[in-house]
Amino acid sequence: MTDTRWLDADEQETWRAFLWTSRLLTEALDRQLQRDSGMPHAYYMILAMLSESPGRALTMTELAAIVHSSPSRLSHAVNRLEAAGWVRRSKDAEDRRTTIAELTDEGFAALEEAAPGHVAEVRRTLFDPLTREQMLEFRKTLHTLLTSLDPHGEAPCASKRR
Repeated sequence: MTDTRWLDADEQETWRAFLWTSRLLTEALDRQLQRDSGMPHAYYMILAMLSESPGRALTMTELAAIVHSSPSRLSHAVNRLEAAGWVRRSKDAEDRRTTIAELTDEGFAALEEAAPGHVAEVRRTLFDPLTREQMLEFRKTLHTLLTSLDPHGEAPCASKRR
């Protein structure tokens, strides 16, 4: 049995700062979207990923991977988005076992309406406190961590790693 490599004081402070920053940032983004657009951040991400896909459509399996969600959790979210008229599901014409999620025009309009407030909150909470140099160094650090956590490059931003 090997000895545990406990965190030193600097590592412990960094770890806790990371945990709290991640939590508070996620909560701030969710609060803003709920308040201004009536949707949770998870729904916004689903709409955004569909909007960026060819034909504004993805298989449910692809969408689950991109938004890093379990199939059951994604299915529940898409049920709600369908009820709102923002997403439409259909069977793939070539493989009836595959379900396609497609962003509707109404869903795209809802995303367009929500996006300015969301971007403003991202800018306010993440980018405005940093200098340009700090932001670029932060990105470099995040990509280093992402390479370790996602060695196969499956994260949506993987192709942009530097």
